[in-house]
Amino acid sequence: QVQLVESGGGLVQAGGSLRLSCAASGRTFSSYAMGWFRQAPGKEREFVAAIRWSGGSTYYADFVKGRFTISRDNAKNTVYLQMNRLKPEDTAVYYCAEHRSGSNNVRGSYDNWGQGTQVTVSS
Repeated sequence: QVQLVESGGGLVQAGGSLRLSCAASGRTFSSYAMGWFRQAPGKEREFVAAIRWSGGSTYYADFVKGRFTISRDNAKNTVYLQMNRLKPEDTAVYYCAEHRSGSNNVRGSYDNWGQGTQVTVSS
């Protein structure tokens, strides 16, 4: 199994920015896209953004459009999530995962999840 490692989380003030990184230890042989999800305490894990390895098509949840940007570096097997204009409600653990099949905005379409990185946005 390819190992995914998220990094870049931390504490930031509202309105600030963070860039998350998801690095794969090896090639993602079977996946055709990568996604970012978030999970706040007491809430379901929700879709944030996804990007295809080939072609680079991107998909975003409505609540992050215009603020977050997903990108990838195919040569490094790394996916990024640039988060701008952060809000307290963005506070969550952010996970990356390989898109296996199905709709790109549902958790069941992904597997091989990373360990997550905590993002905390203060007021």
